[in-house]
Amino acid sequence: MIAKTSAVPTILERLDKLPLGHCLEIRTYKRNRRVLFHRVGENAWDVLQDGFGKDLFEDVALEKMRKLLQTLLRKEFPRSTKIRLYVLGPCDPKANSPLERKVL
Repeated sequence: MIAKTSAVPTILERLDKLPLGHCLEIRTYKRNRRVLFHRVGENAWDVLQDGFGKDLFEDVALEKMRKLLQTLLRKEFPRSTKIRLYVLGPCDPKANSPLERKVL
């Protein structure tokens, strides 16, 4: 777990070191909201927002990631002081994306 005040530089550092095809996930303390980062290129990430809002941002460059990350932290973690950070390894977030789930 990391403090919200130091989350942006920590997450950006981890994203830069993340291998191609691997995922990084941040969650609230209660684990009910999440933001998932999937590295798809040398300088490109797909960002899946799954919480108050559900959205998918594709091919986000590292230069634009800071602004997007600050916006998502304000939206998804408004009262959090601690954030859970998970390195998931190789994954395919689009395979079980909440945006693609069908309601029966």
